[in-house]
Amino acid sequence: MLARCDDLVAGGLRELLEGDPNLEIVAADVEQARIPVVLRGHRPDVAVLDAQQLGELTAVRDLGRHHPATRLVLLANVMSAPACAQALAFGASAYLGRDTQARDVLSAIHLASRGLQVMPRALSRGTGAGSGSSQLLTPREVQVLPLLQRGSSNAEIGLELRVGVETVRSHTRNIYRKLGVSSRRELVVPYSSPTAVDE
Repeated sequence: MLARCDDLVAGGLRELLEGDPNLEIVAADVEQARIPVVLRGHRPDVAVLDAQQLGELTAVRDLGRHHPATRLVLLANVMSAPACAQALAFGASAYLGRDTQARDVLSAIHLASRGLQVMPRALSRGTGAGSGSSQLLTPREVQVLPLLQRGSSNAEIGLELRVGVETVRSHTRNIYRKLGVSSRRELVVPYSSPTAVDE
């Protein structure tokens, strides 16, 4: 399923997907308000959504909870490591910039359909510029998040990042607050398959 996005991106994306014999578009140009209805009716393996149209990234978590069989691939105007980490923490399978190469978009969709998450290299290494929004994760919180999701203890995270346990606790509290969760279990990626690393 392809959600509505600007004409240039939508046209290119549709042409790209129609050129892949292994993919079938079950719905296209779906308005934001109709996404839940279309997901319920068509049950697509993957939904490609415009991150800006979603508004709050908590919408990703809500869609994932109500439609667990559909993997969510988000397209963003500007790639930000904190926003990417937040989207992946909420259950998105991929968070791609609009400048992502066509082959990488197709690859992300195929990997998402298999239950994998696609994590940009910069995020998997824990780097990336910060954002001006206090609701997005800081660069250090981006480093802590995948370690929490992996099940590492505060002491293990502290050793890996060379910070004290109290610092890890502080980052963890901030992550919980920003992502609207109350436990590590809620941070765990909902798909059990291993994470793929995007080029």
